[in-house]
Amino acid sequence: MPTRVAPATLASIALSCALLAPPAATAQIDRVADPTWTTPRTSDGQPDLQGLWGNKTITPTERPDSAGGRAYLTDEEMAAANRRRVQSLRDQDAAPAQRTSAGGQLGAYGSYWLDSGDTVLSTGQTSLIVDPPDGRAPIKSWASDTKAYYLAHEGEHYQYLSTLDRCLSRGVPGSMLPAGYNNTHRIVQTPDHIVLQHEMIHDLRIIPLTDQAHIDDRIGLWMGDARAHWEDEILVVETRNFHNRGWVATSGAGRRLKGILTTGAMHVVERYERVSETTIMWTVTVDDPNVYTGPWTISIPLTAEPDYVIYEYACHEGNYAIPNILAGARMAETVATQAATQESR
Repeated sequence: MPTRVAPATLASIALSCALLAPPAATAQIDRVADPTWTTPRTSDGQPDLQGLWGNKTITPTERPDSAGGRAYLTDEEMAAANRRRVQSLRDQDAAPAQRTSAGGQLGAYGSYWLDSGDTVLSTGQTSLIVDPPDGRAPIKSWASDTKAYYLAHEGEHYQYLSTLDRCLSRGVPGSMLPAGYNNTHRIVQTPDHIVLQHEMIHDLRIIPLTDQAHIDDRIGLWMGDARAHWEDEILVVETRNFHNRGWVATSGAGRRLKGILTTGAMHVVERYERVSETTIMWTVTVDDPNVYTGPWTISIPLTAEPDYVIYEYACHEGNYAIPNILAGARMAETVATQAATQESR
């Protein structure tokens, strides 16, 4: 079984109904690909992608202003960013004790409770998004406004809370995006199916290798309806039939994408290309004309995690904490109303 996955092929994908595979970005691939690598085969002759693959990283989803418009870091900048991260984690772990001794608040979790990574992507990308060229998703204003409304009113109704908070699904491509912990994915192959087990929120995708048509357009699903096929050594997964209740990204690592809704028009194409013994390049293009002004692409190197153990992720549908969150909001409203009443007397 593979132990690591090579970074996915960098894409610059133009709008087309077929969402054709983009050409590889040499600057990205050269840092992770093994030119002598020959992908092993399964017993039925498919390229073997099986194993446990991780994608934790400190590389932001969208390109920050500090990158100066550049798509890649130099080797020196990558090393410096990694050193800063290590120091930041040390400061984070020390902060609660410092604040407590000063009589202040405890602060955030210690880093030992999390597993979000301590390095930038091995490709040196300045953002997970590689297309459009500015490294930012082209979100329409109504979608951003709706996201802001949900955030401002999340105590009013459970539907305004994240689908991750509600333990429903991180969706597609959300299930593959880095988070604060549980960033490992298991790939299993049979002659006629690809199975993807996502550690976070225990999403499981069983994808047929077939050219059969997708299900009826009127049927919408949390994870969509997926079909897979091989293009030479590359596994291509095409997913349609989403509904309008999902979020394209659910965790804080999604940054500006967190809370952006999906619609039935969303079309997702993923490409899994093994470029070395320890790396798979995962590239995903999202196209939803209802939500974005054009398609956008994320590219992430998946790294083999042969010794990792995936334990049960005991997230319960509906999440037992949701009633408490809503009850707390009602209590806050009651207190505010009582205070306003007393002031008016």
